Amino acid sequence: MQRAKRVLVTGGAGFLGSFLCERLLGEGHEVVCVDNFFTGSRRNVSHLLDDKSFEIIRHDVTFPLYIEVDEIYNLACPASPVHYQFDPVQTTKTSVHGAINMLGLAKRVRAKILQASTSEVYGDPEVHPQTEDYWGRVNPIGLRSCYDEGKRCAETLFFDYWRQHRLRIKVARIFNTYGPRMRPDDGRVISNFIVQALQNQPITVYGNGQQTRSFCYVNDLIDGLVRLMHTGDDVTGPINLGNPVEFTMLELADLVIELTGSRSKIKFLPLPVDDPRQRQPDIGCALRELNWKPRIALRDGLAKTIAYFDDLISSGHAGSAAAE
Repeated sequence: MQRAKRVLVTGGAGFLGSFLCERLLGEGHEVVCVDNFFTGSRRNVSHLLDDKSFEIIRHDVTFPLYIEVDEIYNLACPASPVHYQFDPVQTTKTSVHGAINMLGLAKRVRAKILQASTSEVYGDPEVHPQTEDYWGRVNPIGLRSCYDEGKRCAETLFFDYWRQHRLRIKVARIFNTYGPRMRPDDGRVISNFIVQALQNQPITVYGNGQQTRSFCYVNDLIDGLVRLMHTGDDVTGPINLGNPVEFTMLELADLVIELTGSRSKIKFLPLPVDDPRQRQPDIGCALRELNWKPRIALRDGLAKTIAYFDDLISSGHAGSAAAE
């Protein structure tokens, strides 16, 4: 059994971060949740506040943080286009300055540190499925660049700290992840489709709907992050974490309509600039190094996510959840 650790989770009140905090507390660790609440929500961690092993700090990672911890999960950064394009300069700062500050902290306290990177480092890929040795095809000056290039720079910093300071690093490239606690206004395809379907509004599909994504349920993703953190120092990543089962947007829309029993019709809109045509992880590395693969099928994960949004909307909390 592993000894209890003091673990810092930046972005800990966000969608992924709140589930990670839960998982770490369940394993008996002390958890320090850091969030500036730009996209995170106190609602996501309110059920953890009475746990004596849980601490929450309002802080922006673009400023240094002085704290004693054993491990750091750096998840802080708005991850949906709606939010990361709202203030693109701040988005880049969060990825780059945030990485510098958390790496500096890890260096000072000799902590192991994990970076939540993204499949967006591959851009609009010419290689399919995407393997970790693919360098990507990213527009460095586009609307999505603040996020894509910010995360790419963060990866650079992590590996330079590893080479220069022998810091114990882990880098996870996260593919599309979904589940309860997603914000109803985050603009991501699953939350969009579910909210629209539950309200019998038109399902907005961009382009012709044949572009593909691979969707990983949040619990599977969190398991992958924890397994990566627990690997030996020789395993740095980057490692793809995602579900390799690919779906077109039209297939996803049809499934959401079926599971919600919605009367919604599909409405086609122009494809956003630099929107990737395909996204599918090669998870061979995760299988070998982590003995990890997703276990929750899209239909089952969607049912849980639909139930969450249905409760949010019927209780009248959808607007407040978006505003927090």
